[in-house]
Amino acid sequence: MLESMFRLKEHKTTVQTEIRAGIATFLTMAYIIAVNPGILHADGATGMSFEGVLLATVLVSALVSILMGLVTNLPFALAPGMGINAFFTYTLVLGAGIPWETALGAVFISGIVFLILSIFKVREMIVQAIPPSLRYAVAAGIGLFLAFIGLQNAEFVVANQATLVGFGGMNVTTGLFVIGLLLTGTLVILKVKGALIIGVIVVSLLALGATLLGWVEGVVFIPESVFAAPSFEVFMQMDVLGALSLGMILPIFTLLFTDMFDSISTFVGVAEVGGFMDKETNQPKNVGRALLVDAIGTTLSGMFGTSSATTYIESAAGVEEGGRTGLTAVITGLLFLPFIFLSPIVGFIPAVATAPVLVLVGLFMIHPVLHIRWSSFEEALPAFLAMILIPLTYNITQGIVWGFLSYTLIKVFRGKAKEIQPTLWIINIFAILSLVAGH
Repeated sequence: MLESMFRLKEHKTTVQTEIRAGIATFLTMAYIIAVNPGILHADGATGMSFEGVLLATVLVSALVSILMGLVTNLPFALAPGMGINAFFTYTLVLGAGIPWETALGAVFISGIVFLILSIFKVREMIVQAIPPSLRYAVAAGIGLFLAFIGLQNAEFVVANQATLVGFGGMNVTTGLFVIGLLLTGTLVILKVKGALIIGVIVVSLLALGATLLGWVEGVVFIPESVFAAPSFEVFMQMDVLGALSLGMILPIFTLLFTDMFDSISTFVGVAEVGGFMDKETNQPKNVGRALLVDAIGTTLSGMFGTSSATTYIESAAGVEEGGRTGLTAVITGLLFLPFIFLSPIVGFIPAVATAPVLVLVGLFMIHPVLHIRWSSFEEALPAFLAMILIPLTYNITQGIVWGFLSYTLIKVFRGKAKEIQPTLWIINIFAILSLVAGH
């Protein structure tokens, strides 16, 4: 049955190899089970239930990864995306004061739009309209934003009346963070499978030890049990009607933009590693179906109660282990399911344990800046504005808006308005509307 479903012999692989590859992918991305609920819960500031978001994270990761394997026969796994979850929490809910139910409605709508664009192949027009330098800059800016959030969660960077931000000083909490960052970073350098999740577990145990010894308080909360019934507090709580307003146009576009380009770049990256590129089109094989599944994942995310799902670059870990078919993705998805009943254990993991992961993910996401032509100020200035404004304004939308607008205005001032594609003009209109609506 597995042979007929996944054509294992044709792809020169075996069931054992695919299982091993699925486990490798799961170990490299399992950190999202703890990190995503932590970001969306934000110590209770958003009003979202940690246990509810955890259930949504697990369900989306499991179901959509399995769907990807069955529909595309590609070893790509999906989960709520890093960066998109930060935008959801810190820009929409905490920054703009949008109720989390409305923000989930925006996620759902962006998924529906993504589905329509995938079906009618409009996504190619949007891809071609966005300058590559801005795509690279936004990815890097989101990486810096995540690193900044991680440093704050560990109290390594704190508020300062004189300089806005400053060093939090060395104490038990920041010491645990430094240990976690160096340990996890070393494991990544050594290419240890599951390096991020190992780092989270070690720091959690060290934090537990420090708490029991009385060295620190309020960092770790010891669970009363190992298993618990799943929480449906955020399930199907999205407010679609509330998201259908003028002020939500750019947030929805930002969700769509981030999800789409994250997915496309991931598909290309993993396809290059695994040899899944179509030589005739120079695009990943079955990319149309893959983007369709990705769009379904985003739609389900809004329904289940989490920020948008996207394809994970960590899928490359499974490919490196020999995964060549959708069976790898199916195995990865199945491994998420037990955590539906393990929320007490996941809830025990403190913010200081996941903070090093955020910093390292930020490091992974900064790599695209190498592709920006910094010698050309025409490209460099808009890219720099987009990249630096995302963390400094604590708002991903602001970085994208000022990146697009500055790029367009520079082209106009230089007499190169004809180089701007019609789709980008439309995007700029949305950008201006968002600035007006923001006031």
